[in-house]
Amino acid sequence: MPTVPATQDQETGTSAAPSNGARRGRPGYDREKLISVCVQVFNEYGYDTTSMGMLSNHLGISKSAIYHHVNSKEEILEEALLRALDSLEKAMGEVRTPDSRGIDQLEGVIRGSIRVLVDQMPYVTLLLRLRGNSPVEIAALERRRRITRTVEELVRQAQNEGDLREDISGKSTPRLILGMINSIVDWYQPGGPGTTDQLADTAVKMVLEGLRA
Repeated sequence: MPTVPATQDQETGTSAAPSNGARRGRPGYDREKLISVCVQVFNEYGYDTTSMGMLSNHLGISKSAIYHHVNSKEEILEEALLRALDSLEKAMGEVRTPDSRGIDQLEGVIRGSIRVLVDQMPYVTLLLRLRGNSPVEIAALERRRRITRTVEELVRQAQNEGDLREDISGKSTPRLILGMINSIVDWYQPGGPGTTDQLADTAVKMVLEGLRA
């Protein structure tokens, strides 16, 4: 079989073995790390105002080097949003069981959402700051609305089962619950005093002890 010659990197001048069509990474960054840094920049400056040039400056590599990992700025956004939404939906799916009472599922959703938010804080922060200015953002916002509707269903189920007070709004309560959870991105410092479980315990007590029938 004939030997395929190595190609020369146009930026470094070094030779690299062919990748059989796979996109080669850049020195110092793999795709995962590059997306992580880009998300931090999006959160600091805003996605809409962040240019590929700004990402290049923060990464310390050329724009063409970024394109070795991703095709566009929107691809970075989409992957970050998928990570946040997939994690949130997985956490909800783990507690949604037909034979469980609504109040127990609601507690599980609160705890699971907080764990995801802490574990994936940069990605969830980006999700919460969307303005809906592109198809990717509009699709993500629709998935957020489905999450809200799921919490709304659980609140109404718990009310019907007699576990939550009936004199609270089944429409407003889910949004207030999620608003409290989402506010964590504005003040919580991972690695600080207390654990994620302690944070979740506090949230559950604040929410459910005031709402229980």
